[in-house]
Amino acid sequence: MSASLDGPAPEDPALTPGEEQPASASRLAGAQDALARGNPEEALAIAGASTDDTTEIPALRYVRARALFHLHRYAECAEELEKASANVGPHAIALLLGEAVSMRRRDDLLPLLGICRRRKPDDARLMDAEATVLIQLARFDAAELLLRQSLHRRPGNRGTLNLLALLLTETGRFESALSIMNDLRESDLQDWEAICNMACILSSLGRMAEAANLYRQAVPMAPKDPRLRLNHSITMLKSGRMAQGWAEHEWRFGLPGHTSMPLDRLLPNISPSLDLKGKRVLVTQEEGLGDTLMYLRYIPPLARTGAIVHIWGTETLAAICGRVAGVAEVQFGGETPEYDYHCPFISLPRAFSGTPDAMGAPVPYLSADRRKAEMWRQRLHDDRGFRIGLVWAGAARPEDTAALMVDRQRSMPLSALAPLADIEGASFYSLQKDRPAEQIPDFPGELINVMPECHTMDDTAALMVNLDIIVSVDTSAVHLAGGLGKPVIMMDRVNNCWRWLHGREDTPWYPQMTIVRQTRFGDWSDVVERVKQRLEDAVSAH
Repeated sequence: MSASLDGPAPEDPALTPGEEQPASASRLAGAQDALARGNPEEALAIAGASTDDTTEIPALRYVRARALFHLHRYAECAEELEKASANVGPHAIALLLGEAVSMRRRDDLLPLLGICRRRKPDDARLMDAEATVLIQLARFDAAELLLRQSLHRRPGNRGTLNLLALLLTETGRFESALSIMNDLRESDLQDWEAICNMACILSSLGRMAEAANLYRQAVPMAPKDPRLRLNHSITMLKSGRMAQGWAEHEWRFGLPGHTSMPLDRLLPNISPSLDLKGKRVLVTQEEGLGDTLMYLRYIPPLARTGAIVHIWGTETLAAICGRVAGVAEVQFGGETPEYDYHCPFISLPRAFSGTPDAMGAPVPYLSADRRKAEMWRQRLHDDRGFRIGLVWAGAARPEDTAALMVDRQRSMPLSALAPLADIEGASFYSLQKDRPAEQIPDFPGELINVMPECHTMDDTAALMVNLDIIVSVDTSAVHLAGGLGKPVIMMDRVNNCWRWLHGREDTPWYPQMTIVRQTRFGDWSDVVERVKQRLEDAVSAH
């Protein structure tokens, strides 16, 4: 289901200050400011003591609840949330979820919810809120039990049914999820969100024609809703309708967090009438490292227009960006520089979609640092085996719920790759960073780990060019290896990302990549067997 439709509950009107007394408004603003500065004790002092006065605004009670949550005072927090909640609409605790996630305290909501539910055991809204947290924590059985109990109390509740469909999708029960969404669609023919969610599930399964038909119904119903239009774009891109998909993808700017730059200075489509000679184009990082590595291919053709290309990105990619042909300047951190146009990396394909450079520069458009690469060449000189780099997990990013939920489907335990250890003539090198690297002892063969010496993507690139092939799940590593022109085998989930299209073992983005995709949801065993066969063939050829 679409991450953009699976957001926090909408703001409860009961928590919005209305005709409150000026003194209350002042206390509210002061308490909110104190919380923003990371001082919950001060926020509580400014908000004042809780009273039973029925005229006290709910927003003031909610800001107290936030401060109490920060201070781990859950019993008091539960009391304030209860008083802040109206009898209709979402419970106030639903508004706390996003804040808890950003603080990496998602788990701490469970004891708070336990207290809330003991106070109001029949409140189905609390069941839904707890189920939401449990789904995010992959505790699906407990979440489903709560949702079934909630539906017993509120049969047909659309919010609860949407949550249940999300849970079913997350556990691979796609037909059951589609059945729920279809019932929701038929029960309210004006509910475009039900149509969109149904289309998202179909698109993720590669049922592109069915998804496209649903979007043809939904888009006229809410033509200016960025969530709908962004999800529509993803289906078009996955279907290979690139030019239309990239144009539609610009609707993401209507959602928070994509850019704070002025859209009236966004780079227009490249055309003969657009004169960029001497114009400074600021290219900015918008999402993950993989996206930046993927779209760096558009920098050489952008420079050929005469533009002065200034990249403003992340430190770990700075050196790699600096070696891309046509880059005039690379910046990470600091203040916004002067520019004539700006363009997030993900908008570059849209800008070039009507040109001969629609796919950007040919591979390889990335290069490794020669000195670092030579150092690794000498270090690995005595290894005469077929060198295989392994990546088995992505970055979980618990502060980003959508990324967290995707990662548990794209990542695997290293133990799943155990059959590869039997390949004779192969040497295995870990390219894994972060906590999944702790699994290295689980590999039954020798898995060489020099990643503690690789502090940036530039270091990893220098190691990669000295390997024969990269085997990875869908992470930034495949984009780095692909952009370097290295052979790549990507192990992909059954409900794959749009950029890998549908029903293909190759990709137009990286000619040296082979995609080996799951045939059963969550089951990597057949993927590993097919990867093993390909590697054995490669070792024999080597």
